[in-house]
Amino acid sequence: MQRREFLTLMGLGGGAITMGSNEIFQNLRNGPSSDRTPAIFIGHGSPMNAIADNPFTQALTSLGAKLERPAAALVVSAHWLTPGTTRVSTNPSPPTIHDFGGFPEELFQQRYPVPGAPELARLATAAVASVRVHEDHEMGLDHGAWSVLKHIWPNADVPVFQLSINWGRPPSYHYALARELRGLREKGVLILGSGNVVHNLGRLNWQAGAAPVYDWALEFDRFVRDRVAQGDHQALVDYERLGATALAAHPTNDHYLPLLYTLGVAHPGEVVSEIYSGIEMGSVSMRSFSLAQA
Repeated sequence: MQRREFLTLMGLGGGAITMGSNEIFQNLRNGPSSDRTPAIFIGHGSPMNAIADNPFTQALTSLGAKLERPAAALVVSAHWLTPGTTRVSTNPSPPTIHDFGGFPEELFQQRYPVPGAPELARLATAAVASVRVHEDHEMGLDHGAWSVLKHIWPNADVPVFQLSINWGRPPSYHYALARELRGLREKGVLILGSGNVVHNLGRLNWQAGAAPVYDWALEFDRFVRDRVAQGDHQALVDYERLGATALAAHPTNDHYLPLLYTLGVAHPGEVVSEIYSGIEMGSVSMRSFSLAQA
């Protein structure tokens, strides 16, 4: 089954859905395809990037111009945490969530009126056998999703749904769950993790101009860069073994876990391409990259 046939089957290409979700997923899992979508990690940084024109947002715009339009994007964001459960959004018209405070009114006026993808969201649910994934019919897009997507696909014409993070579970849990979602990439679902490789808001350097980067932030950013390049995912799952450096980079790991979803859906031999790199205000890494078949 090729991508065009799959889009028609899912009702995203003008056709009607004619099969049940379980049967569709078996085709998704087993059908041959040379059209595997990329897996992407974006270091999203400040919500102000949603309305900024800077090298980071320009890199996102450039990324969108290069990407083949997927059937949908599945976003795992640091800003949808659901301790004790995992949820997938099935809202057909997800609202833009302004889950922040203290920013200019212009930011709160932003909307990203993208369609949802309920049927593909249900396929994601069917793909995960290890735990029960619950449908969420009301969830919109948090700023970890829409603030970056609006630069990648400014016309809001790619359907989007989100998977929540069962916060409190160990990193290995999240990596293993992501492995179960790999089949979605074979039929047009782009997987995007949105967090930050280094994220310590308590140590932000407010110095005017280019803020000096903390040594521990640089060390951890390079650790992630090098292990991703080497395909050493286990070291990234076990990142806490870095001790004080890991704790300084992530006092809480909400912004780290989306990285493990991007890595978890990877396949052997995929090419790593840098989208953007840099550390802002001393302690927030904007490192972003994609993984794609050679």
